[in-house]
Order: sequence, then C-alpha cells, then structure tokens
Amino acid sequence: MPKRICILLAGLVLLIAGLLLSARFGAADIRFSTILKSLFAFDAGNHDHLILREFRIPRVLASALVGAALGTAGALMQGMTRNPLASPSLMGLNAGAGLMLALGLALYPAIDFTLLIGLSFLGAALGVGIVFMVGSAQRGGLTPVRLALAGAAVSAFFGALTSFTIVYFKIGQDVLFYTAGGVQGVQESQLFFVTPWIIGGLVAALLLSRSVTLLSLGQDVASGLGLNILHARIFISLVILVLAGCSVAIAGGIGFVGLVIPHLSRFMLGLDYRWIIPGSMISGACLLVFADLGARMINPPYETPLGLITALIGVPFFLALAWRDERGI
Repeated sequence: MPKRICILLAGLVLLIAGLLLSARFGAADIRFSTILKSLFAFDAGNHDHLILREFRIPRVLASALVGAALGTAGALMQGMTRNPLASPSLMGLNAGAGLMLALGLALYPAIDFTLLIGLSFLGAALGVGIVFMVGSAQRGGLTPVRLALAGAAVSAFFGALTSFTIVYFKIGQDVLFYTAGGVQGVQESQLFFVTPWIIGGLVAALLLSRSVTLLSLGQDVASGLGLNILHARIFISLVILVLAGCSVAIAGGIGFVGLVIPHLSRFMLGLDYRWIIPGSMISGACLLVFADLGARMINPPYETPLGLITALIGVPFFLALAWRDERGI
C-alpha cells in the first residue's frame, strides 16, 4: 500500500480513537459501552445517555469539524498565496468575524444563529481584505513576513474594537464563548445547521486541490498549464471564507490550527495539495479533538480555554517560521 495512503489511514484511526476518548472522559467519566448504547439504544431516562447526546457528542463532533475546517482553510491560504505564514487567525479572518459577531450581539441581542453565520462570513472577508490591502501598500510588495505583520496589526485593532464593544454594551457574558474560543457550548441545533456548510467547504477544497497545487508553483507555471488564475482564486477564497466563518461562528477565535497543520501535512505527504488537503482535514480534526480533551483534563473539574492550548502549540511554531523566512532559509 502506498505510503501516503497508509499515513492518511493512520490519521483516521487516530482520529477515531480521539473521538472515543473525548466522549469517554470529562467532568463525568462514561464507559465505552455506555457510549455505544447511547448511539444505538438511546434511553432518555439514563443520565449518562443525556450527557452524551446533549453535551458530549455535539462537543466532540464540533471539535473535529472545526479542526478539519481550520486546517483545510490554512492549507488553501498557504497554497494560494505561496505564504508559509498564512492562516485564518493570522490573516485577520478570525478577528474580523469575531468583531462582527460582537456587533451583532450588541445591536440585536436576540439575533438568530443564521444571521450570526452571515455576519461571521462578512467579518472574515473584511478582515482578510484589509490585511491584504495594508500588506500590499508597502514598498517591495507583499512578502510573507509583511503579510503576517499586517495580519497581526489588523487582528489587534479588530480585537481592541471587539473589547470596546463588549465593555460599552455590557455583553461580556454573551460573547465570552466567542472571545475565549472553545466548543464546550455547542448545541445540537447549531451543529446541524453548520455541518452541511463545513462538509460542503471540505468537499469543494478537495475538488480545488489541483488548482491550489498549480498556484503553489507560481502564477507563470499555473497560467502556462491552463489554469484560470482569477477564477481559481475567487473560488478558493470563497471556500476559505465558508470554512473560517463557520468555524468562528461555532467555536469562536481558535488560533494557529490553520498555521501548524498544513506544514505538518506537507512534511508527511509532500508538496501535492491533492494529498495535503485531505491530510490537513484529518490532522486538523485530530489536533482539535485531542486539544479539547486536554482542555478538560489539565485542571479538572475546571476547563482550560481551548484557544490557549492551540496558542501554546502555535506561537513557538509561528516564531520559528517567521525567523526562518526572515533569514531566507
């Protein structure tokens, strides 16, 4: 069996193990047999079954979906821009989506979840658009480090506006879930609404994987091989917005998954995005499932913010990448 297929299958096995462990452990430890019974013979009078169906299973599925979406969005961004530092959190998508969500909750507290999804898409597009505009305005063009610096500046500015909105409108409790980042508050109804969008975005990413590979080789090569660069970038950007927007709407601002995962996939699977994208889906899901499990196990019965755990992984990785790029390595 080819090495790449073996790696993907091993990743799937690890993901399944992570899903089972994440459903098993938490504030209430539940046996594996009970998990299976809750799935195939649900008993509404059983306390453990209710915990699994109402809280634990939606949380586990949300962490896998969000991890896959963020990992895939990061791979698409890095391939399309040929920028190893590109990711939804570093390019202003998360910050823009978070700001629009805070404004929506401040101006219309009873806002529907469907409208929140639309606001997150709008904010993500606004954030990445400003980042590219600011990064391109400097002499010398849009280098990876300049793009990362512009993303950090725009994200900090949007973060300050979000904090001001929270304090001024006194909606800290309402948006705490989005600002801290995590999947502990995901409801089954929200998961049902977002899942088709995320799955559709993941399928579209797979269909666009060849185009991403060509773009990663440079515009001249991609154009010479018959790729319509403008159309490809538009479609890829739309998929990124769908994946990142849905992730922020359901789990808040979880950073660095889209930065780390594509590099891990490239290391294991090579430079072809037809393998990198499925690898990023599986690896991203694994990372967030195990990170969420760790968030529950580090300091029980209290929970560590999921965004903190991903930041502890991603910040050193980001600094190493920025240092390597600045040195031209």
